Amino acid sequence: MIILENDKLKVQISEHGAELISAWNKEAELEYIWYGDPMYWGRHAPNLFPIVGRLQGDQYELAGQTYYMNQHGFARNMDFLIVSEQDDAVRLRLEDSESTRRIYPFAFIFDVIFTLNGSSLKVEYEVKNPASHDSLFFSVGGHPAFNLPLDGGKFSDYYLSVTPEKVYDRIRLVGPYSNPNVPTPFSSNIPLRLRQEDYHDDAIILKLDRQKTTFLLARLANQHGMEMTIDNAQFVGVWTPAGKDAPFIAVEPWWGIADTVDATGNFKEKFGVNVLAAGDTFNGSYSMNFF
Repeated sequence: MIILENDKLKVQISEHGAELISAWNKEAELEYIWYGDPMYWGRHAPNLFPIVGRLQGDQYELAGQTYYMNQHGFARNMDFLIVSEQDDAVRLRLEDSESTRRIYPFAFIFDVIFTLNGSSLKVEYEVKNPASHDSLFFSVGGHPAFNLPLDGGKFSDYYLSVTPEKVYDRIRLVGPYSNPNVPTPFSSNIPLRLRQEDYHDDAIILKLDRQKTTFLLARLANQHGMEMTIDNAQFVGVWTPAGKDAPFIAVEPWWGIADTVDATGNFKEKFGVNVLAAGDTFNGSYSMNFF
């Protein structure tokens, strides 16, 4: 277990999946990251790569060959190597291998970087294409979940406000697949009150178009909460498992999304996929301030 610590926060990160396990605010004496109770959902904050969401039939085609991959990809289930580590920062790495190439035939270097700064934790995704001539097709995303309630009250006492205030496109899910062709308007002029029944059709997904966006998770009393700033993501998902009354909410920055309802199965045509030329590097990031 990797521990990052300063006078405000103590953070624990597992090398398995480069997953954030704990964010303990010393002043508030509160744990913000979901405990991972398997009765509801056994993870904490997995990293999603090289896909976000589900593929049609859990499969895709590339160069005339069919490959199979489970929801959210394989990175969350693999051990990362520590590239560098300080008291307040760590860089973890996953590279392609014989086992990954059997289901994802690309060369890649995927780094997850955590950096503490006061009461904030920054998470950076760095994807490199080490190939000499082939492009790299991928999606990447975060899935951090937060304990609710934090400091009293109940789940429905909390809200999520979105800045900038505007009308966003909400992408609906049909089963596990996205339907971007028929978006519905989502106005952030009024904070989103968290209600379990709003997640019966899975996540609430907003299209961010890589615009810097901030999400404030708190009670009306606003004594303690979490503020997430997403720097350049395509989408964000807000999720809690349907029908379980789970005591957490996930706020998920995504550079990619589940297959569309009319997906062709061709990985190069996948909606929201990122394309990285040979030798190039992709960067995505978000920060969480725990107060």
